[in-house]
Amino acid sequence: MINRIPVTDISPTVYFGGEFVPVKAVPGEEIPVYATVFREGHDLLGAQVLLFDSSGKEIQRSIMREKWHGGDQYLGSVKITSQGDFTFAIESYDHPFATWVHDAEIKIPADIDAELMCTIGKKIFEDKLAEDPSAKSLLAPIVKLLGDSTLSPMNRFSQATTEELREYFEINPLRRLISITERFPIRSDHPRALIGSWYEFFPRSEGAKVEKDGSITSGTFKTAEKRLPAVAAMGFDILYLPPVHPIGTKFRKGKNNSLTPTATDPGVPWAIGNKEGGHDAINPALGTLSDFESFIKSAKKNGLEVAMDFALQASPDHPWATEHPEFFTTRPDGSIAYAENPPKKYQDIYPINFDNDYSGIVNETLRLLRFWISKGVSVFRVDNPHTKTVQFWTDVLATIHKESPDVVFLAEAFTKPSMMHALGKAGFHQSYTYFTWRTSKQELTEYANEVAHGTSAFFRPNFWVNTPDILPFHLQTGNPAIFAIRAALAATLTPSWGMYAGYELYEHRKFKEGGEEYLDSEKYEIKVRDWEGAEKKKITLAPFIAQLNSIRKKNVALQRLRNLRFHNTDNDSIIAYSKREGENLILIVVNLDPNFAQETHIHWDMNELGIAADNFKVTDLIDGADYQWSPHTYVRLDPTRMSGKVVHIAQVKL
Repeated sequence: MINRIPVTDISPTVYFGGEFVPVKAVPGEEIPVYATVFREGHDLLGAQVLLFDSSGKEIQRSIMREKWHGGDQYLGSVKITSQGDFTFAIESYDHPFATWVHDAEIKIPADIDAELMCTIGKKIFEDKLAEDPSAKSLLAPIVKLLGDSTLSPMNRFSQATTEELREYFEINPLRRLISITERFPIRSDHPRALIGSWYEFFPRSEGAKVEKDGSITSGTFKTAEKRLPAVAAMGFDILYLPPVHPIGTKFRKGKNNSLTPTATDPGVPWAIGNKEGGHDAINPALGTLSDFESFIKSAKKNGLEVAMDFALQASPDHPWATEHPEFFTTRPDGSIAYAENPPKKYQDIYPINFDNDYSGIVNETLRLLRFWISKGVSVFRVDNPHTKTVQFWTDVLATIHKESPDVVFLAEAFTKPSMMHALGKAGFHQSYTYFTWRTSKQELTEYANEVAHGTSAFFRPNFWVNTPDILPFHLQTGNPAIFAIRAALAATLTPSWGMYAGYELYEHRKFKEGGEEYLDSEKYEIKVRDWEGAEKKKITLAPFIAQLNSIRKKNVALQRLRNLRFHNTDNDSIIAYSKREGENLILIVVNLDPNFAQETHIHWDMNELGIAADNFKVTDLIDGADYQWSPHTYVRLDPTRMSGKVVHIAQVKL
């Protein structure tokens, strides 16, 4: 239905599967609301955005203002104060006070219907006074004034349109011909759904030892606990563990993805299941279920949430292979199809077929998730969700949300945008992204703007600098500056970012030329790292990482996604952007060139920053230096010096 005063092009809204699904939010987040609002003729109009709680009660209302005069584009916002489900709507209305002011400003000076203009104004003030008796002291004198014909119409009009009165009608308009749009859903998730610093390590590598005969003794949950304080000291919030279940033995992969493993090769954790159990069991090499629960408790004592890998696939040894062969694809020769991504073959993994026993797979998935949630897991990193059906995730995530609304799901979906976006609409709280491959100023600007503004209603990005599968080309030089640059970008462009262990040690050996895989990948073997030695020799990025995460936690502007704004620089090797939340304004300048000093002038958009002064003071939160900056600020960042500076993270003193 078209409103009496039409409202169209409402944003943010998310239409998916034949209905509107919730816009993503977290408590404390302010959501911009846009709409086109117009009407017939020349009379003026107004619009407000209304917020309702889950019971349908109106809890908030705010004025929408034109983005530019006469453009019919209106902007407002809603402030989400708590976790839960909400709806919003836009109310449009005839705005007689605004129409009167506009007409009277033209007619009274020209002596056209001057007395009539005063009479019309008097009626508007009378109607508003009847509606709002509490404003009697402000409005009653104006009613009397406008009816006083002994004063000139211009005198009466000017006294009836003082700044105080205009402001009153701006906040409390007299509304006629009121109509309201349908309501659109918003879901406010647990804050960790938007905000988090993620760190990934393999428990079997933490505390692992090289024996005298050269063999390696696996780390366990108990030895891995000793690494938790160091992870927490770097300021991370979430510790992500690859699968901790029993690993298949059939077609087990050896070192560097070899098809001829030795007896001591531990196998790929994602090849889940053997005679010792499946997705609800713990790999005995890591310890017991009790050890895992103890590890989670220890992590929480260190301020860390443990993210469990949920990889919905099976090794040929998994109990499902015999108990539920209907979960898989059986080929004409009677064999079960293993995973393939031609020319790659994954003989150690059976993918799930969702068309054979859909309800059975859904029920088994829910059983597993409920089991691990009962053990204290509140975050799941889902492996390859894009190889499962979207309807499956819609059903599973909706059920888990109803039962455990604090649980968060991260989609490891390095795939086409359409699928990545659909998974967000289906209920995933956040997703891996293309950031890993965006390196130039133009690429970073376009992509960051896309995730901050274009898709933020349904797709929350998590910027990972590396993963066990991905050693990006730009890291393969091993230059410490590029590691610092990428970490600074990931940690400040979005509220969630991630890092795989070894990044802080500048690990960069590639498996082959032209590829993005690690040599001696930890996926296939246990890796023994000398954390203490690296710290003593100061061959570590850990102090810088800790600084980045500390800055993020102290500045709410860096904990928001939709507030990202880019600013022009004269040098394409330097990128500049800002984030503001209330009085917290952070300016970030990054040298994208790890090999040479770069300098430029930054042309700050002062309207976007909300700064009226010609000059402003900033403090660089990296080194504590104070600067006097201007709308056209000169900067020079030199990564080659002993103290190697690649970034300004400057807090503006408002």
